[in-house]
Amino acid sequence: MTPKILGDRGENLVVELLKAQGWSIVATQWRCIWGELDIVASDRNWLVFIEVKTRSSGNWDLNGAMAITKSKQKKIYSSALQFLGSHQWLSTLSCRFDVALVLVNAYGDLTLDAYIESAFNGEEL
Repeated sequence: MTPKILGDRGENLVVELLKAQGWSIVATQWRCIWGELDIVASDRNWLVFIEVKTRSSGNWDLNGAMAITKSKQKKIYSSALQFLGSHQWLSTLSCRFDVALVLVNAYGDLTLDAYIESAFNGEEL
């Protein structure tokens, strides 16, 4: 399985879990000059930018958590600003940046290992 296919499967899992909790999916794999936003979701109060990291067991980077570096956070934040600029009707919602860590086992089954709300604050970057 290619990394792209594995990543897409992880993002799809998180989308389905969010939908089951009542979230609306605004965008997936939204691209701009700064990078890609994996998932943008909303409820009545929040607009959430979710970075998904999908890893196999035995990975070296704490199931993807170490991949959310300051540089990656800046790219996500810049992408979120670009997104808000082109979706101004959403700019009245409070925003946050979440991280979803997905694991795949040897059989190819995916599970959500961790969901970290407000994983970082864009204003501190």
